[in-house]
Amino acid sequence: METVALHGIVEGSGKELVLLHPIGLDSSFWGAMPAMLAHTHRVLRLDLRGFGGSPMGAQAAPIEAYAADVHRAIRRYGLERPAVLGLSFGGMVAQTLALDHPELVSRLILCGCPGGIPAEARSALRERGAAAEREGMDSIVPLTIERWFTPGFVENPVVERVRARLRGNSARAWSEGWQAISGFDALPRLGTLAVPALVVAGEKDAATSPAASATLAATIPHARLATLPGAPHMMQLETSGLFTETVGDFLAGRRVGTE
Repeated sequence: METVALHGIVEGSGKELVLLHPIGLDSSFWGAMPAMLAHTHRVLRLDLRGFGGSPMGAQAAPIEAYAADVHRAIRRYGLERPAVLGLSFGGMVAQTLALDHPELVSRLILCGCPGGIPAEARSALRERGAAAEREGMDSIVPLTIERWFTPGFVENPVVERVRARLRGNSARAWSEGWQAISGFDALPRLGTLAVPALVVAGEKDAATSPAASATLAATIPHARLATLPGAPHMMQLETSGLFTETVGDFLAGRRVGTE
């Protein structure tokens, strides 16, 4: 399987943590969390293939290739067995990584993501990518922002950064990411996971429903589920403080959510 060398940023020292961002964003869209966690962790923020400073592959690839890229990056940056946190698309990549390389992941934090895409939804997700290739990245921005944030937050300056990042993406990278998402189905294998896991849901997530997050948590043995009040899909930006606190508590071994 072809892999690409991912761009990453390492901060801090201590226990290891890898951060995997949503589709269309990059490693700079984590709010204050990396700096906060760097006091106690060695944090590796990665740009997934085709986004930020990471190159695209030679052709469209399944989600397993995105996970293989992350595996290669973890080794290249000298990490041994990190906790892995993924949000949205990053959470799907994190699940795939943990299933394909169970020896590599010490803890799993899955935020705003399902365990699989229903067959009836796959063509609509592929079309989300194809629309950008036909009409340009500008065309997908309004509906994406609507899915990602609550109406009361859309005038926040961080949302304008998100808009600019989306507009600046390669339509091909966006489309290939949605193709990978459309084929994602980890649910049949999640029962094999044996690492501590936290599923984080946003109460107001319009992209991944709290019910989908609950199903994911119920499928992973002994996973805990934390639902963040008022949080949308981009919980790490709109509810940054609560998100960071929840993640930090789990990483520190403090009780979070429900089993």
